[in-house]
Order: sequence, then C-alpha cells, then structure tokens
Amino acid sequence: MLTTRRAPGLALAVMGGSTALLVHGLVPVLSPTLVGIALGLAFASTNRIPSLARPGLQVASRQVLRLGVALLGLQLVLGDIVGLGWPVLLVIFGVVAVGILGTLGLGRVFGVDAETSLLVACGFSICGAAAVAGVEGVRRTKDEDVATVISLVVVCGSVAMLAVPALASALGLGTLAAGAWSGASIQEVGQVVVAGGLIGGAALQVAVVVKLGRVLMLAPVLAVVSYRSRRTTSAHRPPLVPGFVLAFVGLVLMRSFVPLPGTSLALASFVQAGALAAAMFALGCGVNPSVLGRTGRPVLLLAGAATLLVTGLGLPAAYLAG
Repeated sequence: MLTTRRAPGLALAVMGGSTALLVHGLVPVLSPTLVGIALGLAFASTNRIPSLARPGLQVASRQVLRLGVALLGLQLVLGDIVGLGWPVLLVIFGVVAVGILGTLGLGRVFGVDAETSLLVACGFSICGAAAVAGVEGVRRTKDEDVATVISLVVVCGSVAMLAVPALASALGLGTLAAGAWSGASIQEVGQVVVAGGLIGGAALQVAVVVKLGRVLMLAPVLAVVSYRSRRTTSAHRPPLVPGFVLAFVGLVLMRSFVPLPGTSLALASFVQAGALAAAMFALGCGVNPSVLGRTGRPVLLLAGAATLLVTGLGLPAAYLAG
C-alpha cells in the first residue's frame, strides 16, 4: 500500500529527472541537477502539484537523492588518485579541509546561519550539488536552503569554469598545470570537464582525476557531519556512518579492485545522473519559489568568497602537477 501511495510522486520525479537529462543532452553546459531543480521550482510555482504526489516526491528528494550520491562512488578509481602523488593529494586535502573550515568562518563573519554555511562549505569545497545533497542526507535541512545553495554552486562554478582556464593562460601555466588547478578548484565534475576541454590537450584527464580526489573526500566529511549531528541534537540522531556513505565507499572499492564491464559503468553513471536530477526535481517541487527570490546579500557574499578561497587553495596543485 505504501508503494502504491508513493507511485504517483515517484513517477512525476522520474519524468522531471528524465526531462532534465534530455535538456542536458541537448545543451551539455547545463547541469542536469540545475535543470532538474529549475523544472521543479517552475512546477511548484504553478501550484498544481497534486496532494497524492507529495509522498512520492518526499521519497525522491531523500532516498533517491542518497542513491545518486552512493552511485557516484563508481566513478572513482583509487589507483588513479594515488597516482597523482602525495604533494597533489596534500593539496586536495587542504582544499577540502581548509575550504570547509574557512567558509564556515566566513559564514560567521557575514552573518549567515550555520546550516546554510555548512551547505556552501561542502558544496564549494568538495563536489558541488552532490556534496550539498549528501549533507542534506545526514541533516534536517530546509529545502529552500538546499535549492538556494545548489543554484549558487551552478552560478559560481560556471564563472570559475571560464575564469580558471583564462587565469591559467595569463599566468603562463602549462596544460597539465592548468588542468590540475581546474580540478582542484572548480565546484562540479561537469564544470571541470568543460574547463579541461577549454584548456585542451591532456588537461581534461588530469583535471578529472584531481577533481575525483576531492569527491573521494565526500565520505569522511559526511561521516564527520553525521557524528556532529548526533552530538548536537537529540531529536534527530542519524547513524554514525549513514548507509549511503557506506555504499559510496563500497562502490569506490569495487570500482578500484573489481573488473567491471564498461556497459555496466556507463549504465550506473546514467542512473546516478538521473537519480540526482529526479531528486533535485522533487526538491524543487517542495520549495516556494518566492523564498529563493529573497536570498540575502550575506549568502551571495559567502558564495563569492568561498569561490575565491577554494580557487586560491587549489592553485598550488598547478605547480605541483605541472
């Protein structure tokens, strides 16, 4: 009976996610997560979401979202990341650790609430929308805050996607160095792919591997966030290590040590993108669009400052890899 009750909303989320993937296929520069949440917001603004769809949309914005984050693990190969060498790995760790702590500090300076600051810190320092979704999966976060931060990730990441290759050229960095800087500083994996393509040559491969090194940090960061949530609240006590984080780690290990057919990996990548797009659509359906229009100046300043911070922290990777 529960499955029947959730079916309409889940079907609606799948339709929204499929549409987002189609738009992304036609216009690759548009992230499916951004398109998904935009479609959800547009649908919500019509006030025509039937009540019977709400239960399924709630499942899509939580469980389906966690599925998308877990499947991200199949994109990581530990050998490729370790092959970057310990100096670059140290920079990756610094980008994530200092980026998160620095952004949280800046959030206090700008007067941004702690929950939004945490979303910005993880989204900008680790892997964009997937990191924001991961944090949402272990905390009780307002849908409006998640939607706002994901929108800012896309906007600021798109600026960085164009700016970093241009700055790398101005600094006289080589192809590998520019690729490493892109991977160490730009928010979304898709944005890193575009930046690597703009630089050309071998930049794309090194940019993606460095970026996936940051994605690998998602598991320990979410474990820490979950642990702190358990200590600071009695009403909502998530598991010490959430199940989807364990699944993420397990899939990383599987991808790294078990030969998997290319068709299976391609299918998993498609499902992962679709799951996140569907979850973002469902999330958007639960947000009042007028709330996003009231995004305050402090949050915008924090997003800009976090972009500059992470970009600066990632620059040493260029000189170590180049």
